[in-house]
Amino acid sequence: MPSHGHAHGAGAHRYAARRHPEQVVLDIGGPFGALIVHTDPGMHGVEVEISATGDDDRRTHKEVLEREIDGCPVYTAVFDKVSAGTYTLWVDDVARERDVAVAAGVIAARDWSAALPAQR
Repeated sequence: MPSHGHAHGAGAHRYAARRHPEQVVLDIGGPFGALIVHTDPGMHGVEVEISATGDDDRRTHKEVLEREIDGCPVYTAVFDKVSAGTYTLWVDDVARERDVAVAAGVIAARDWSAALPAQR
């Protein structure tokens, strides 16, 4: 599956371009958890893809959006309703991080605001 490192189309670009001060509602519980990837401002608008471990070709994605916490800008990709398990995170068709664990009923977080190796 081809990667989409940056948002495509005018509508997608406008959506990512604006700040998102609204609260995020996460659909978790039962067999589902959530994953929040924190990034630096340089990843604003980039699509982060996620795939279950061992199923690299089947991915979904979320854009890194500018959100607000306590009046300060933060840049996050938020994956909700993620089945419990381990996952690979992709940027521009390159595995950025592997074996990311998501537990049922729990919000997992990864911090990409500092430089990470291109692949683990």
